[in-house]
This record gives sequence, structure tokens and C-alpha cells, in this order.
Amino acid sequence: MIETQAGKEAAVAAASDISPVPAIELDGVVKEYQAHGEVVQAVKGVSLAITEGEFFSMLGPSGCGKTTTMRMIAGFEDPTRGTVRLHGQDVTDVPPNKRDVNMVFQSYALFPHMNVWENVAFGLRRKRVPDQEIKRRVGEMLEIVALTGREKRRPREMSGGQQQRVALARALVNNPRALLLDEPLGALDLKLRQAMQIELKRIQREVGITFVYVTHDQNEALTMSDRIAVMNDGLVEQLAGPREIYERPATKFVAGFIGTSNLLSGTAEAVSGGTATIRVGDRDRVLVPVADGTLEGGAVEVTVRPEKIRISHEEPGADLSAVRGTVAEVVYLGTYNSYAVNLAGGAEFTVFEQNARDSSITAERGDSVWLSWQPQHSYAIGS
Repeated sequence: MIETQAGKEAAVAAASDISPVPAIELDGVVKEYQAHGEVVQAVKGVSLAITEGEFFSMLGPSGCGKTTTMRMIAGFEDPTRGTVRLHGQDVTDVPPNKRDVNMVFQSYALFPHMNVWENVAFGLRRKRVPDQEIKRRVGEMLEIVALTGREKRRPREMSGGQQQRVALARALVNNPRALLLDEPLGALDLKLRQAMQIELKRIQREVGITFVYVTHDQNEALTMSDRIAVMNDGLVEQLAGPREIYERPATKFVAGFIGTSNLLSGTAEAVSGGTATIRVGDRDRVLVPVADGTLEGGAVEVTVRPEKIRISHEEPGADLSAVRGTVAEVVYLGTYNSYAVNLAGGAEFTVFEQNARDSSITAERGDSVWLSWQPQHSYAIGS
């Protein structure tokens, strides 16, 4: 296995019980453009720190500023304001070729006239690395990306996933301090993309290098990342681990963008025992865990994920959140059924019900049903 400088530093820091310097740090980074005589802010004061050896993703829709942020880390774009630091050093004005990072693009950008070995060795040859060292490092890297035995193939003779692994090997063989990946799996079909997600995480774990990954695909981010920065309109709306972002979205945007989420508005009644009761109708209620006194008497929005909800024809017990509605649609999706339920208050809920071996459709289109879930699966969110 290749021992990286980053790995050595992390080990030294751990041994001395000193908090390591972030691999990448952005401090109040702003990027402005002139468009039709007006100033447009693509990135609006982003501050974040990425730790050594972390798989960090920037996730968001097209135009949210994630790629621009990555290009400022790489040095391809200059911040209008703010500071970019790599391993504690200010590199805001340092050109790309002087920054110890490599970038992998969606297009792969392999040399078509070179075989796999020559593509991977290209950067080392330009640095005049001795032949024996090139042979060792290229061989090790091809083994890590599972391409041993394909050294003589040219890019056109390889699948998209194999070409992607060549591009990774070419970037990693130079032992960069960090690897930046800009939607590298976007050109692959769904099945291959899913397989490559697992491969990328394995490779990152093996080489121990910081990966910064840009994507609009929530499943990619949730599958691979140690932490995710969810971006919207040039800002980071939430920065946390995948489970935290999915289970406890900080804003309405995050709740809607990550997975499928149901939203309900209501008025918070008295808080008792750390649980607020949100009234959304005559007999409908949503129970939300909160600190005593929080939310009491105010309007609140609550989110709950579709897989947390149970659908039934009987009114649930008082210890559960419970709302009524009419089934508008039922879709069989193999491993689960998806129900669209119109609530009495006008909202539409989505419910996912797992298909157990002996299960059948719980409700049909047009049925009046109750939806219920545990209080801990309700989460009050910001705007």
C-alpha cells in the first residue's frame, strides 16, 4: 500500500494528541461575476474545514456554487474575497500547478493514443521520476484500482468504469495531498455508477488521501461521504454526516432535497415530558421531541420520512403521531409499495411500506386511512 505524506502527518498528530491542521479550509470565500452589467454572487461567504483523510462531498442542485467552490480550492478560480488554505498555508493567490492537489473530471481526459500504463505514468515521467520508481508506483496504483493485467489496453478498448479507474490512478499516483472529483461518475449508467461508488470509497480508504467530491446526486453523497455540505444558492445550508443530514435536516430545502420528505405545518401546543403536540386538524396530531418550552404556542413545520410511517384503517394510539387521509395512488415497486395519501388539511404525504415475504397491499386507491409514526421520527425544521 502507498504511504502518503498526509497519512504520516495524521499519525504524528494522533500520537502527540494534537488536533491536526485541516487538510482544506475555506474562510469567508466569495465569488462574484459580472453578468449583463450586474454583479452575480456564485458563492456567498462559504466557510468550512475538511479534515485530513476525509471523504467530503459538496452536494446541491445545478447552479448552487459547488463546482465554483471546488475550482477555487484547485486554483482554477480566484476568490473575490476570503481565504483558501491547504494544510494551514494560505494558497489563495497560488497558481493551480503549485498546489499539492489533483482533480478528476467527468470527461476523464485520458490520452487516447496511450495505453493504461502510459496514461498512469505520464505525470511521473514529466517529473523525471526514476524508471524503477515509476514501475513500482504505477504497479501499486493499478493494483489498488483493480486494473492489473490491463496495462496495455487503450482507453477505447475499456468500459466507462475502467476508464474512470485509469483517471483515478493517474491522479493518485502522484501522491497528492488531496484529490478533487467533479461529478466523475455522471457519464456512467446507473448500475455501473452504483458499483463505482463503492469502489471509490474503497480506494479512498486504501490510499488515505483527502477526497473532495462534487455531486448533485444525493445517493452518491450519502453512500460515500464522511461528511456532506449541502449547498443552495451559493451558501452551505447544512454541514454534517450523512445520517444527521437525512434524519435531522436543518432547513426546508435540505429536507426536500435529500431523499423524499413529508412536510406538515401546524401550531405547537403545550410541551410535556420533552414532547410537543402539533395540532394539524380536529383529531390529527404530530408529536415532536423538543426541549421544554421550545415551540410552545407558535407555528411550526415538521418533517417525517416516508419509510417511518405506518398506514392502517384503525385510529392509532395516543402515543403516536397520527393524521388522516385518503389514498390517491398505490405503486408497487418490488421491494416496497409507495402510497400517495391526500390529508384532510390539503397536504399530500408519501408512504413507503416494505414488502415482507407474506405481505399484501395494505390499502387501495380511495380508501380512508390513518398514517402514524413514532414521535422520535418527527423533526421540526427551519425555513
